[in-house]
Amino acid sequence: QVRLVESGGGLVQPGGSLRLSCDASGSSFSFNLMGWHRQYPGYKRDLVATMTRGGETNYADSVKGRFTISRDNGKNTVYLQMNDLKPEDTGVYLCYVRTDWGMPSWGQGTQVTVSS
Repeated sequence: QVRLVESGGGLVQPGGSLRLSCDASGSSFSFNLMGWHRQYPGYKRDLVATMTRGGETNYADSVKGRFTISRDNGKNTVYLQMNDLKPEDTGVYLCYVRTDWGMPSWGQGTQVTVSS
């Protein structure tokens, strides 16, 4: 089991910014994929952004140009810089990692609320 420690969520006004962090440094595994999904109450999880070890990124269309994912492979940490936040970005953001042999793990989630 991989322990993922998420931080950085909170309440922000529309147009504001937040930076999420997900720390998997307690794991000895190496992750070929790290990223973030978003979940609304009663809805499935939707991909927000992912990044491979080599730096290839994938973003949901709704966040392109506003969110930036990055990772520190040495620290097994992934970040999500979220700018120009909109009310529809509100949700629980869950960290996601996948090992080289395909084992997925999820964090507990951090709440992001965008409201005036």
